[in-house]
Amino acid sequence: MGSEINIFLTHYGFPMNINGLGLDLQSFFQEYSSQSLMNLNLFLERNPMNPQKSWSSLIWLVSTFCLLAFTSLSAATLKVGLVTDVGRVNDRSFNQSAWEGVQEAKKQLGLNDRHVKYIETQDAKDYADNLAQFIDAEYNVIVTVGFALGDATVKAAKENPDTLFIGVDQFQGEAIPNLAGLIFHEDQSGFLAGVLAAGMSKSGTIAAVLGTDLIPPVVAFNEGYISGAKSVNPKIKVLSTYHPGELSQAFVDPEWGAATAKQAIDQGADVIFGAGGLTGNGALQEVATQSGVYCIGVDSDQWNTVPAARPCLISSAMKLITPAVADLISKAQSGSFKGGNVFGAAGLAPFHDFENDIPKPLKDLLVATKAGLDSGIIKTGYGN
Repeated sequence: MGSEINIFLTHYGFPMNINGLGLDLQSFFQEYSSQSLMNLNLFLERNPMNPQKSWSSLIWLVSTFCLLAFTSLSAATLKVGLVTDVGRVNDRSFNQSAWEGVQEAKKQLGLNDRHVKYIETQDAKDYADNLAQFIDAEYNVIVTVGFALGDATVKAAKENPDTLFIGVDQFQGEAIPNLAGLIFHEDQSGFLAGVLAAGMSKSGTIAAVLGTDLIPPVVAFNEGYISGAKSVNPKIKVLSTYHPGELSQAFVDPEWGAATAKQAIDQGADVIFGAGGLTGNGALQEVATQSGVYCIGVDSDQWNTVPAARPCLISSAMKLITPAVADLISKAQSGSFKGGNVFGAAGLAPFHDFENDIPKPLKDLLVATKAGLDSGIIKTGYGN
């Protein structure tokens, strides 16, 4: 930081200590700014004037430098809070992936343990109150997890422009400077999962056990899955079942997920995609008890998060939430945070113990399909 301050003061012709005031400008600026040398030099290039050494000029300098400092936060003062969607932070799926991103940022930036917290949402009606707890405690960055938190997050961001918000799975129709909507091409990772499922199926019937269709990313996963499967086998039968309950129940019902997976197996499905938090995990764990049936996880590499599913888990349709959340928090700290929509990466997880069970032609097809999706040559059909 010292070199930036020296450049700034020398540029404007001020000494490092103002006689008679006991004002140590270097300490002052060090307290209020962590701007990079590059950003400071850019500012000086755009502001070449050399004001007179007067108290009014000094006030102008201090005010200007504080404005520069506003867009970045020091690791010592950065406080990050996360509000989960309905469910637990250790749900081995969506909430957990986001929280692990916060933890990764804490490690990378050297954040204080006391300044990194989460609140688990028990009911959707608590969204606003949970956000308010972090706002009232003057947290600088608040991460909200899930589409359902979108409206509450937008409202909080507009009412608290000095706080930065990261909305996971929250598409922003209107760009708000202090709110980044972290979104993913779920239809594309779903498409790849469908290609894999159809390529591995011997019965010609596959299934998907899903959270509610009130959540667009869940619908995107499913529609991509169906399109991907049919691109391999146009005659394949896809049994897709959404949870019929309320939003507060749709992602925390492993019993329903298990029962629905069992029903699909009884109808001949030999590959099952579980996409619905704990509900989907219930489906995976049920499939793992059956012989001759594969399963595909969602959001993260569930080989690591749901080890009970390993007997059937050939891959997962991933949204790389953890590194994307960590990156946005780092941008908040560095001053490069921007509002609007931010796309995170998506794709299939490794095959792990099933590496030798996936035929090479199918692996080659998946590679080619991923390239086609990335280039835009292959369309998933979602949203059309």
